[in-house]
Amino acid sequence: MSKKRVADIVEELVMPVIKEKNLELVDIEFIKEGRDRFLRVYIDHADGITLDDCQAVSEYLSERLDEVDPIEEAYYLEVSSAGLDRELKKDSDFEKFKGRMVEAYLYQAVDGKKVIEGELLGLLENAVAIKVSEHETLELSKDKIAKVKLAVII
Repeated sequence: MSKKRVADIVEELVMPVIKEKNLELVDIEFIKEGRDRFLRVYIDHADGITLDDCQAVSEYLSERLDEVDPIEEAYYLEVSSAGLDRELKKDSDFEKFKGRMVEAYLYQAVDGKKVIEGELLGLLENAVAIKVSEHETLELSKDKIAKVKLAVII
C-alpha cells in the first residue's frame, strides 16, 4: 500500500480522538527503517503534549487499526509530540508560526549557505519569506527548500 494512502486512512481513523481531545494532527509518516516499518503520528496542542495525550491517541488508533486492518505488513505504531523543532509542512504552519525563528534547509546553496536561519515572515505566493538580518529578507521558492523547521533557541 502506498505511503500516501496509509496516511489518508490513518488520518481518517485518528481524527475523532484528535478532535475530542482538542489536539492538532501535525503529521503522519509510514516509513521503512532497516527491516522495520513505522507508523508515526505527530500531535500538538497550544499548551503542549503530555504522555497521557500520546497514550490516549495511541490506544484509540491502535484499536481502530486492528478493526480496519488497512496495513498488510507488520509495523510499529508511535504517537508523539511534534517537538520543539517541528517541521513546517502545511501552508497554515507558515501562518501560525510567523515571527518565530526557523531553519530552512535548501537543496542548493544560496549565498554559499544550504541552511538559512532567521525570522519567519510567512508565505508569499509560492515562496517562504525569512528575515535573515535587520536589513535582509530572503524569499525562498518552496521547490528549492528541502524542509523548514522551528529553530530551538537556547
